[in-house]
Amino acid sequence: MKPSDIAYYIAQQDGAYEGYQIECQPIPGEVDVLQVTVDSREEVPIFVSIAEDQILCIAWLFEEDEVDQSRKAEMNESMLAMNMPMPLSSFAKIDQRYVVFGALSVKSSMEDICHELVILSNNTIDALEVMTEFLA
Repeated sequence: MKPSDIAYYIAQQDGAYEGYQIECQPIPGEVDVLQVTVDSREEVPIFVSIAEDQILCIAWLFEEDEVDQSRKAEMNESMLAMNMPMPLSSFAKIDQRYVVFGALSVKSSMEDICHELVILSNNTIDALEVMTEFLA
């Protein structure tokens, strides 16, 4: 499976999934990435890459230097507490960026992949609302 396969499937559905509009933009490079936007949420795109055994979907939240350093430990505790009840997604940190991500098997159905993209987009919006209080 390649990111272009996901884009093709979504295009075949007229970009619609369970009432959501999904737009895809391929980003060519050393590793092919698909930039996905759900319901015109351009501020929180999802980046999809595919490795040998997993499909990784990542949404950026904010940079470390945007965090109120006096509340960083409290924010990290809050993220850990939210990981379990947040469906199909988890918090992580990549270099200096906090992210929300989801991972699926490369054997996942296209329906499951679309479901993950919608859930991750919703979770990203929810996470940003909760985490805003920890930003400087």
